Amino acid sequence: MSITTGDPAVATVEQFAGRVFESALGAIDLLAIHLGDRMGWYRALAEHGPADAATLTGRAGGDPRYAREWLEQQAATGILRYDGDGRFALPEAAAEVLLDHTSTDYLAPLARAFAAAAVQTPALLEAYRTGGGVGWDRFGTDMREAQSDMNRPWFEQRLAAALDDVPAVREALTRPQARVADVGCGGGWSAIALAKAYPSLRVDGYDIDSPSVRMATANAEAAGVGDRVRHHVADAATALPAESYDLVFAFECLHDMPHPVRVLDAMRRALRPGGSVIVMDEAVEPEFGAPASDIDRLMYGFSLLICLPDGLSHPGSAGTGTVMRPATLDRYATEAGFGRVEILPIEDFGFWRFYRLTA
Repeated sequence: MSITTGDPAVATVEQFAGRVFESALGAIDLLAIHLGDRMGWYRALAEHGPADAATLTGRAGGDPRYAREWLEQQAATGILRYDGDGRFALPEAAAEVLLDHTSTDYLAPLARAFAAAAVQTPALLEAYRTGGGVGWDRFGTDMREAQSDMNRPWFEQRLAAALDDVPAVREALTRPQARVADVGCGGGWSAIALAKAYPSLRVDGYDIDSPSVRMATANAEAAGVGDRVRHHVADAATALPAESYDLVFAFECLHDMPHPVRVLDAMRRALRPGGSVIVMDEAVEPEFGAPASDIDRLMYGFSLLICLPDGLSHPGSAGTGTVMRPATLDRYATEAGFGRVEILPIEDFGFWRFYRLTA
């Protein structure tokens, strides 16, 4: 799936032109996936079988002429199968990647995120010219739901087991009347996963984005853990109560924060004696290198279009960006008063790395 970067110093004109052309094809596929996802056309094909444009729009809505063009493009690019009878089918493998929110291979939200970023291109250009930013709220529902849905299967399927393999974390989560905080909780799936795995655990989620907190609250109620999971619209830098939590988590959000040291300091102060902070953030390489790994390339994409502009939309921002390497987190933690940062032995957990911060 990845496009080989190669060494730009030795690439021929034809090779580099070929790379740009392949990138254009990938961009087309990504935006077309977003259309099919949001129109409900993939879902209709998966649930009701092959269809032509008229049948598909009869099932899921939309305009038949646009649907015909989309169906043909999807077959032309190899996502849908066309058997020559005028109908198009969604293969099982594609259905899991595009529709199954329980699968760790679910990637439709990736298309949704970059489509939401593309809408903000004029604002991004203005930010690049002036040094300003593009705040999270401007990216809208598509971006908010994309981040929540991308992380959801990993939290639901893998989070509790991964944390349970770390003795100090397991001991804290299983204490009688254990209480934890989830900073930057987003759609709430991390808090829900923890509450389901540990029946006596109480979780407070914090986020500055009101729509995300409403979504998280609804998700917790629907999951049956609303009595033990509470989500709050609040800035963690000022809202966390002192010495109240056995663990404080920050799942894939620290790099977005304009003032990460201030938040980490508040997280440290919110710990009960012997508690620790767990940070899950991007598993980028320890040092910059070029050409880079596919993960670093993807994270630079998020940083260019989403995370860095969001961070820089706040006065005095640290401007971390998505590519937060371990040395940067170590520096932030030291400035926030932590004495030790360790990388936890949690492997093969999506795009992410786990850190444990202690006094």
